[in-house]
Amino acid sequence: MAEELKKFAEKVTGAGRPKAGEIGIRNRQPHAFAFADDGETPNNPDLALVVYRSPVVLDSRLDPAAIFEELFAAHGWEESWRDAMYDFNHFHSRAHECLGIARGKLTALFGGRKGRKIELKAGDLVVIPAGVGHRCIRKSKDLLIVGAYPPNGGKYDEPKPGEIADAVVRDRIRKVPLPATDPAYGENGPLFSIWRRH
Repeated sequence: MAEELKKFAEKVTGAGRPKAGEIGIRNRQPHAFAFADDGETPNNPDLALVVYRSPVVLDSRLDPAAIFEELFAAHGWEESWRDAMYDFNHFHSRAHECLGIARGKLTALFGGRKGRKIELKAGDLVVIPAGVGHRCIRKSKDLLIVGAYPPNGGKYDEPKPGEIADAVVRDRIRKVPLPATDPAYGENGPLFSIWRRH
């Protein structure tokens, strides 16, 4: 709640928010991780989880959450929020999601019980395809994540494994279209070297 009030105040006053051209971006190679359906978590049969290691320069003069919000918005990723990651396994069956680590660090388990633990720190960015399970295992006290979604996604959901019939969830995941842009690098970002346009 405090972060949402801070976000509102920043938008009204402009304090702590980057202006056009103030967001520093480093060229980073994407790291891709594919996960098969494990019988509980559907994951995504076609799209891999993508991790960018510190592509965003977190300028100490600016609110790090606002930097990610403005970056995501500039590339058309919407409905941003500020929070942490749930400590239970969940996924999104109707939309892809990107996460920017604004503060702190965490260890997350992606891909369900047979998935992979990945450590993330401030400045990192993760693109999670629809269906890929994720949960926080450990986090620093100061952890703050900014999340957002591409506009061509469907209605937001966050089911846990077993809450939606397998056939239904697989059909939903298959129907989620590719985003038009990479949330870090825009229209021609390296995301599309992994997530092929169909």
